[in-house]
Amino acid sequence: MTALPRYVPSSTSLRGARWRRSSRSNGMNNCVETAPLGAGPLTGLLAVRDSKNAAGPAVLFSPTAWEVFVDALR
Repeated sequence: MTALPRYVPSSTSLRGARWRRSSRSNGMNNCVETAPLGAGPLTGLLAVRDSKNAAGPAVLFSPTAWEVFVDALR
């Protein structure tokens, strides 16, 4: 069994990803963006990137790991 990647070096490689900015963003690009991945070997994962660097890396989360992370922040 091959382990899934934990990040991608450039979020531009996630073709077809529909990025969504946090509703808490104030328009200054100081937030994160998320995109559910629905194609290829990364199907079902959630990509997260820095909105200031749209071509930069993206961290990949399983849905459960993302929920745990967000709950811990609350």
